[in-house]
Amino acid sequence: MKVSKQARRDGKTLFNACCVNGVLDEAKVRQTVTAVIAQKPRGYVSTLTHLQRLVKLDLDRRTARVENAVESTPAQMDAIKAALAQKYGPGMNVTFWVNPALLGGVKVKAGSDIYDGSVAGRLAALNDTL
Repeated sequence: MKVSKQARRDGKTLFNACCVNGVLDEAKVRQTVTAVIAQKPRGYVSTLTHLQRLVKLDLDRRTARVENAVESTPAQMDAIKAALAQKYGPGMNVTFWVNPALLGGVKVKAGSDIYDGSVAGRLAALNDTL
């Protein structure tokens, strides 16, 4: 379904209205969607479709997955969270996973960025160059 320019504009306006200090507020999104559905303005389905797309993109951008070969200490977790918040802004949702296949080091996927500082990643890169 193609979304018209007006629906994109309205969806972006609604999205910006749901942000508080640059961070998406889930409660405001729910209130906004409920209000739009109740009013049923012209083209509201495509407007809500675009709003959904923007919310999903923002959620993906503010989600980080950190993989370690061994369990991280709380100090390491806090340091990683602070570094990600400094680089990507407040409101990052960080999850930590233990992946023994990494052999050592850390692999971080934040939004669409991937930082691979693992031994397995370095071995794979070395294997590709040979």
